[in-house]
Amino acid sequence: MSIPVSPAESQRRSPGRTLGLFLAPVLLLAAVIALFLVTQGAGLNVRPVAPVEALTFERTILRRGTIELHVRNTGPEPLTLAQLIINDAVWPFTVTPAATLPRLGAAVVHLQYPWVPAEPYTLKVFTSNALPFETVIEAAAETAAPDAGTLFSFTLIGLYVGVLPVGLGMFWFPALRRLGPRWLTFLMAVTAGLLIFLGLDATSEAWELAQAVGGPFQGVGLVGLGIVVTFLLLDALARRQAGVGRSESEQRLAVAFMIALGIGLHNLGEGLAIGAAYSVGAAALGTFLVVGFIIQNITEGLGIIAPVLKDQPGWRRLAGMGLLGGGPAILGAWVGGLSYSAPLAVLFLAIGAGAVFEVVYEIAKLIQKDTAKRPMPLTVFLGVTVGLLLLYLTGLLIK
Repeated sequence: MSIPVSPAESQRRSPGRTLGLFLAPVLLLAAVIALFLVTQGAGLNVRPVAPVEALTFERTILRRGTIELHVRNTGPEPLTLAQLIINDAVWPFTVTPAATLPRLGAAVVHLQYPWVPAEPYTLKVFTSNALPFETVIEAAAETAAPDAGTLFSFTLIGLYVGVLPVGLGMFWFPALRRLGPRWLTFLMAVTAGLLIFLGLDATSEAWELAQAVGGPFQGVGLVGLGIVVTFLLLDALARRQAGVGRSESEQRLAVAFMIALGIGLHNLGEGLAIGAAYSVGAAALGTFLVVGFIIQNITEGLGIIAPVLKDQPGWRRLAGMGLLGGGPAILGAWVGGLSYSAPLAVLFLAIGAGAVFEVVYEIAKLIQKDTAKRPMPLTVFLGVTVGLLLLYLTGLLIK
């Protein structure tokens, strides 16, 4: 015996009708756009007084006797590269694939130039409309080639910056296990302070880079996308894992791995910065960053182990957390040194910030749970403050 279906229910179940209801606004919107174009902007037909052009320098590669400029047209209309001046001298150049770039089109500008190591150079590219676009080489040095030797060198840099200092920080585990409950809460609060600073720092760096990626790439949108999506994704995963029915020790271990993940994503951004510094010839800056990050990142190992000081996670899990927290610095150094991309750097930094902020949220819930019966607001306040100050003071060695 069939069950009678009401007319309203029948309409809801009709796939053709549902599809038509979805398509109707889209078709009407297309009609509105067509009307606007046919009437030439409602009859206004406004044309810009001056040409609107934008050229973004994505990368500069220096080889012996040659300079390559990787550029992209980020303006609304095609543009043509017409002239190049280097240090106030007009210089011949060639463009691959063509001197005229369509919107979002990329090209490589080649020029034979006897540059001198460690010397600064200012290059201005003029379009056919005589609009200048400038890039600066602060200290000329040959760009690292993507070969096995260079890859090995950037791997070592990632080890020095990420894996080794994070691992050394985790060596405090046996000593910290001897502390009492109040000290353990204090260390959890210190971890929260460390991560808050890292998140704010990554957001600031992403925001600064976002100003240079070109209008169409919407750097601010990349920052928001990376932070919000990463935060919500990790929060959804954490809530799903919480519903599995884990013990308290397993929940603390999960938080420790999330801390390692958040720190790892942040170290990915640090690796990008160091690799990019070496790739543009700022070797001294790269070395300075490495030393500073080594000192700073030892505190990150402390943050990873703080949630599991009550437990015995085993050396394999500790090693896994160390690699998760420090290993991404190697990948960041590879990307930054061999194929640096400003939009990718913005996105990576934003993802790291979103992950770090979500982990702070998880730590806050863990602290609240641990202090439910015995509140320690002053201990938490002091811990967060110490965490912030630790990274601020070590940051003086980097900034």
